[in-house]
Amino acid sequence: MSAPRRSTSLRDSSSDSERMEGTGSWDDALDWFKLEVQHPASRSVSHHANYKCLLEAERVLVEGRGVVLINTDEAGTLIVTNFRLIFLSEGTENIIALGTIPLATIEKFSKMVVKNQSAPRHSEKTPSQRFLQVIGKDMRIVVFGFRSKTKQRRAIYDGLLRCTKPSRLWDLYAFSCGPFKFTNANPKVRLLNEYFRLLGKGLCRASMDMIDNGSYTMSNELWRICNVNSNYIMCPSYPFALIVPKSISDEEVIQASNFRSKGRLPVVSWCHPETGAVLARSSQPLVGLMMNMRSNTDEKLVAELCSQLGDEKKRRRKLYIADARPRKNALANVAMGGGSESSSNYFQSEVVFFGIDNIHSMRESLSRLRDYLDAHGTTSSDGTLSLLRHGGWTWGGGNLSNMSASVSTLGDSGWLIHVQSVLAGSAWIAARVALESASVLVHCSDGWDRTSQLVALANLLLDPYYRTFTGFQALIEKDWLAFGHPFAERGGMPTVSGSSERPPDLCRQSSVGSFPLPPMCQSSGSFAPPTPSSSHAQNQQSPIFLQWIDCVSQLLRMYPFAFEFSSAFLVDLLDCVLSCRFGNFFCNSEKERQQVGISEACGCLWAYLADLRSSEGRSHVHCNPFYSPLKHNGPLLPPAAALAPTLWPQFHLRWACPSEAQAGELEAQCRIMSIKFSKLQKAKEGAEKKAKETAIVVESLSAELRNEKQLSSSAMALAKRASKETAAIKRAIQSLGCKVHYASGGDTTVDIETSPVKNSQKSVFSPSTRESVGIVQHEDKSDLSVSISVAADDVVSNNPFGRVCDTLCPLRTRDGGCRWPDAGCAQLASQFIGVKADYEALDSLSIYEGYFKTMEGGK
Repeated sequence: MSAPRRSTSLRDSSSDSERMEGTGSWDDALDWFKLEVQHPASRSVSHHANYKCLLEAERVLVEGRGVVLINTDEAGTLIVTNFRLIFLSEGTENIIALGTIPLATIEKFSKMVVKNQSAPRHSEKTPSQRFLQVIGKDMRIVVFGFRSKTKQRRAIYDGLLRCTKPSRLWDLYAFSCGPFKFTNANPKVRLLNEYFRLLGKGLCRASMDMIDNGSYTMSNELWRICNVNSNYIMCPSYPFALIVPKSISDEEVIQASNFRSKGRLPVVSWCHPETGAVLARSSQPLVGLMMNMRSNTDEKLVAELCSQLGDEKKRRRKLYIADARPRKNALANVAMGGGSESSSNYFQSEVVFFGIDNIHSMRESLSRLRDYLDAHGTTSSDGTLSLLRHGGWTWGGGNLSNMSASVSTLGDSGWLIHVQSVLAGSAWIAARVALESASVLVHCSDGWDRTSQLVALANLLLDPYYRTFTGFQALIEKDWLAFGHPFAERGGMPTVSGSSERPPDLCRQSSVGSFPLPPMCQSSGSFAPPTPSSSHAQNQQSPIFLQWIDCVSQLLRMYPFAFEFSSAFLVDLLDCVLSCRFGNFFCNSEKERQQVGISEACGCLWAYLADLRSSEGRSHVHCNPFYSPLKHNGPLLPPAAALAPTLWPQFHLRWACPSEAQAGELEAQCRIMSIKFSKLQKAKEGAEKKAKETAIVVESLSAELRNEKQLSSSAMALAKRASKETAAIKRAIQSLGCKVHYASGGDTTVDIETSPVKNSQKSVFSPSTRESVGIVQHEDKSDLSVSISVAADDVVSNNPFGRVCDTLCPLRTRDGGCRWPDAGCAQLASQFIGVKADYEALDSLSIYEGYFKTMEGGK
């Protein structure tokens, strides 16, 4: 028993209304008391043109107030601009993310009416409820409720009709905004730089001058860069430069292109830097209805992909031809002249079919997955299935049969099976190249959908460089953009061929107010009728690139240490691609983007993402906190058992189950810890720097302290010596019967007592160095006049009184010099020490007579 699945197609018919009558599914979701009574919609919104949320060159076209977002029961204002459908909360005018979606991301939208049954006793007719359902390419389904008897829904609907599907490429918002600050360098230069890296010429840097004069045709021992497609005549969907075997001439390249669908001949996408094995890509061969058509040039070109192995036997490596299609699909293409190769026609080759379904299967599969998530999510667009908001359960109250049916619905979508097929095929290719040193040629029908998926994913597994920010950009620009994946057709955007003549001036001014609205977006203009090819374009839409990004997220989950970028980076990258805010993914080929001048007229997605990361560095949400380049510095070769994909929570569940979509919560916590660690590391470095500075200061202070200690020691020694001299002088003076008093100012007072006259006189003596003599004399007349001085050793006095010391002192040296204060007299304090006396006054001094006897005995 299958679970009932809600239809998400356009529902304007009466049958839909009748089917929804009386269910009351939106009665509970819509709280009409939240709405103001009078909020007439206005096509002229000049008074609300300055919303804070508007981007550069973004203009409001239509707005409706009092609108309810059914998914979350929030009331607010719904605005249509030339870039987005914006839902602002009531009062605060904050953006509600679920209800805000770029116009280019809208896949389809429809009006719905729900008729309410009036009560039996009420004759008045209950007004119908009016809704607008919007289905996005980014897995969201939202429903807006409008008040009845107003024209708001019609105004919003008409605004979406005029703007969501522009008929001309330059009516897109990216052309109105211009490059702004996200300028775009020429992608041809970046492609050549990647080619140089693959050929081992990474030191060479490409330039526009090199492209203009054709001097980029470099080569190594096996491969060369060919410029035969520089004018895009040979193959309009291939890049201007190709890597081909060195032994193949330009003429042979042109001949080989005639045998392949759309002229997409086999060329090298990646070459192993050591073994010489290559990963090549092409489209299907044109073998004809009888499957007997052959091309010698094509067979020679493919054979040259199998260069000789580097062993002594000079063996040629094996070639695998990987056809991404199921075998039956390849045989069905024979009716249109296509088909697949025969291994007997290609030397030492083996043909393998991967069985990956076509673009139509992928489109329907994603649609089923989106319906399943909306039906069983917490923010479902259907009132009857959004019971989780009120504490219910979508499994039918625990009914196991309903639960099994729901799980079966998820499996029936087939999305995870398709993802697993692409992962398995890419892992198989990478293993053949890495383990067997074999070359692999990959193709599908036209070589730009499944081929791009397989080749780009195998490159990601083989080369660690592609798992960095710079390498991932180079990989996408090479294998998706340069090799002609039709982004315009797959995304449902206008193409160059479907647009009218190019406007004479695509340059935009910097002022927002100076941008004229595109003719198809004028409020007074009429909606442009669809072109005859619109149904064909609708059939060509398919989420091929989205599926490849999903595969990358699965590898990131399996190898969290191998990628520099995070899952959040992949989500933002997808959002930018789907929104058409930047011009990198416009058109279907490099040739078309060059014709329109995308790189000059529009902003660059890569510059925008790099600008986001520059604000926070490695702590930004785009950076993988677990990235360890040394842990996985070689190829990633996942075994088959590991290739079990799951829903990508950050993308698939972010709108239907926002709480469960936080699968990166551990990553977020790790990033917070990383930020804290980074801050601590910076604090540690700052502390270490300050510690070093402090150590230098301490060392300097220590050196100064040591000098001060030395000076202090010298001063102490001098102080001790001076103290000894002072004590010796004091004792000598005291031996003469004088009293010495020292003042705090350094002056010395000498009291001399005379006899027999009792007369006390005072002299003031200031000590000085031994070289300078201080003489203190009494100006007053007295019975005794004494002069005390300290003379230098080398001073010879001619004064007869001074010769007394020389005559009487037994400690004089032979040359007549005095050894005081080192002499024994200073230590014994018993001799005259540099004392010059007036002999006329000696009789009046009290001097021990034994002193002279001692002196005479010494002689």
